Amino acid sequence: MPVKSAYSPITIPENIDLWTLLFGDDSPYKREFPPTKEILTCPISGQSYTWSALRDAALAVGNGLTPIITLGALFSGATISPSNPLYTPHELAFQLSDSKAKALITHRSCLSTAVEAAKKAGLPLDRILLLGPEKSHPDFGHYTTLSTTKVTIAERVAISPKVDLAFLVYSSGTTGLPKGVPITHYNTLSNLLQAASTEGRQFSWKDSVQLAILPFFHIYGLTCCVLLSILSGWRLVVLPRFDMGSVLEAIQRYKVSFMYVPPPVILAFSQHPAVKDYDLGSLRVLHSGAAPLGKELIKKVWERIKVPVKQGYGLSETNAVVCCQEIGDWERKMGSVGRLMPNMEARVVDVDTGKEVGKERQEGELWLRGPNVFGGYYNRKDQEGVFGVDGMGKRWFKTGDVVRVDGEGNFWIVERVKELIKYNGYPVPPAELEGILLTHPDVLDACVIGIEDKSLATEVPRAYVVLQEGVARTPDKSQELVDHVTKQVAPHKKLRGGVHFVDQVPKSPSGKVLRRIMREQAKKEARQEGSKL
Repeated sequence: MPVKSAYSPITIPENIDLWTLLFGDDSPYKREFPPTKEILTCPISGQSYTWSALRDAALAVGNGLTPIITLGALFSGATISPSNPLYTPHELAFQLSDSKAKALITHRSCLSTAVEAAKKAGLPLDRILLLGPEKSHPDFGHYTTLSTTKVTIAERVAISPKVDLAFLVYSSGTTGLPKGVPITHYNTLSNLLQAASTEGRQFSWKDSVQLAILPFFHIYGLTCCVLLSILSGWRLVVLPRFDMGSVLEAIQRYKVSFMYVPPPVILAFSQHPAVKDYDLGSLRVLHSGAAPLGKELIKKVWERIKVPVKQGYGLSETNAVVCCQEIGDWERKMGSVGRLMPNMEARVVDVDTGKEVGKERQEGELWLRGPNVFGGYYNRKDQEGVFGVDGMGKRWFKTGDVVRVDGEGNFWIVERVKELIKYNGYPVPPAELEGILLTHPDVLDACVIGIEDKSLATEVPRAYVVLQEGVARTPDKSQELVDHVTKQVAPHKKLRGGVHFVDQVPKSPSGKVLRRIMREQAKKEARQEGSKL
């Protein structure tokens, strides 16, 4: 039988868009906080916005802040496809082409990459608009030309919430090519209401402050930091990047209550020497997501700063949150990612037989249904393997993650069926790195896997390479191949696990790389070497 959410179902309206939910006078979400409540604070720029000022700034497309421009685009009916500012021109060009982007808004610091990518994708250069001060570059337009203040609420473009896209985010797959994940207004609205009815109950708008260090181009940061704070009335303090000193200073200065973070940040709280120098008494909880977190690290943080660490689970394809642990369960259900969001249901399916597992705590692949789940990848005719159908004819999203569930509906993530590596929560497709390695003249074959690096509290990519005959297996050659990949990919895709040389790469009769066998070999080597990997 499917696993039902342990929470009571909530009402999710089908006829309003995301902007109306967040800012409309007829929003079904009854705000308890006043319009003068401060919502967004940026310590670096010194800018702060109340809820009403944030709404007005978004209508004017703001002061160059990414969250405000995103909100303004939602008002206008545009679809936002957020992109990693560290992408190479090749990576950005693919997203521009695949998404059929009509314009690109970027910062001057990223302009050279944007120009090269636009040329590759065939996007006219006059469609590139810059953030920051007006007239910051004589040859490019400014985002203020997109002002929506001249459009009244009544004149807005009509939006069909279940059809029209709010976001088109890109999630890399094991094929090496990123895949567009279309997220409708209804998908996002549903997940926000789901999270507000569970996570939102744990933090009052009156005294809750969230510190945001997650990138807003990532679904985790976009949903849990920006949109959920606006809906719930939390004060969101935004830092441009993760720096432990700045994080500790902000927690002390702004009396931060909670943070959504990836595991490496949890690791920093457990061992950074400066932690003892700051008053962290306001911090109620750290929420870890984007990658699994071990019990040992959770215990270590508690012993050091007496702050609970809870976990959640989600994907781009579910618009972020699938499960979320409550603060009170962090110790009793340590290591769990919590229970399903309201209005969701799951199946746990045996990976080999395709049948639903019958016993509590038995492991299987997680299949999901719910109003926040996407309908299929963008511009991809072949959706085989993405969805499954049960005996009742119901369609389910196959996550590719192996889980177990207890009698209270709490889930534990065991491992992934898919080959995708996650470095600090960012997806790293092995096939893409293998393809780049194979462009080197000295490489005959290659296999890339993820290995656990406990010192970083994350997976890192490692390559196993077969060299051409006559090429020496030296440390210098290994570093040369690492550098060969580094210069062609975004930073999170670097071969931080290094390059190891092998005689052959294990493959199936059809020629598919058997990464599972290579992972087992890596574990065996680690045990023999006494490694902590």
